[in-house]
Amino acid sequence: MSIPWLMGKAQTVQGPIDGTELGVTLAHEHVLMDGSALYAEPSASSDKGRAFRPVDWDVLGWLRYHPFENVDNLRLLDEDTMTQEVMQFKAAGGRTIVDQGNNGLGRDVNALARISRITGLNIIMGSGYYTANSLNPAVFSKTVDEIAGEIVRDITEGVGLTGIKSGLIGEIGTSWPIHEFEKKSLLAAVKAQRETGAPINVHPGRHPLGPITAAKILLDAGADMSRVAFSHIDGRVRTHEGRMELARLGCYLEYDLFGYEGHFPVFAGSDPIDLPNDTTRIYEIRDLLEAGYLDRVLISHDIVCKTKLVRYGGWGYAHISNYVVPMMLKRGLSREVVDTIMIENPRRFFSFV
Repeated sequence: MSIPWLMGKAQTVQGPIDGTELGVTLAHEHVLMDGSALYAEPSASSDKGRAFRPVDWDVLGWLRYHPFENVDNLRLLDEDTMTQEVMQFKAAGGRTIVDQGNNGLGRDVNALARISRITGLNIIMGSGYYTANSLNPAVFSKTVDEIAGEIVRDITEGVGLTGIKSGLIGEIGTSWPIHEFEKKSLLAAVKAQRETGAPINVHPGRHPLGPITAAKILLDAGADMSRVAFSHIDGRVRTHEGRMELARLGCYLEYDLFGYEGHFPVFAGSDPIDLPNDTTRIYEIRDLLEAGYLDRVLISHDIVCKTKLVRYGGWGYAHISNYVVPMMLKRGLSREVVDTIMIENPRRFFSFV
């Protein structure tokens, strides 16, 4: 079932717009976020002393290699700062930011609407639940139907009493191994997708099998896989064969860690993951293009830390527009290919069916 007034349109925090109005789009970001659930306590005694210090010059060097071991670094809470940061994306020609925040990530509905009005940027807001460790265990008793009902209301009526509506089911959080509540959350996403025609974004568990395991749950539940995107491909699926396995299901592969290079911090229960650099990301996207899956690629930065902001010496929301696109062009990707990745693919994915 679809929602007639949303078919062919993308739903922003200021209301539906034609999909063609999305323009250059960052498919996976966080404009305001409480990422406390991502915090991992340092093991070394001296590092424990840095864990609760505010982000400032004396810890910036350490945070380059320990971004998730400092609480303040994981909180993007200052509305004025974040407004200034996203304006740099607009100045670089950007039009739309997809804020993947939902329950568990401190979603701030009213602030997103204010930032959208001030900046003139389209902001698409998420719905549903993040990973189990980010949630109050009281929600674990909710049924699939109850979770799906909440998502449908976010999309059709608005979040709470705000009247501000979500335009995305996601990022639906999964861990490794997948928590029982997270399985219900995935099933609820499929049910809500059927009722609304909305796209689904999945945050896979930190394991190479995380994406395909979640994909099989969605597939078995009858999801429209052409309306599903898997986040953090560059931080999960490090083989071409693994990426092809997902692509053959018809889903979108999201390279959303542009700017983030080097090792990925090891979380409890996770295996070490070596992140590619931006050039390698481009080559992997070129491999997908050559395999016939250009129309299944989305890109972004997934800014979740203060150290990724320009104010703190990071690359910011304009990094792809200002630096990655020129690298793509120099490495043989045409302007038409770049526009497909940054404009056409997001238009197709975020427009309701």
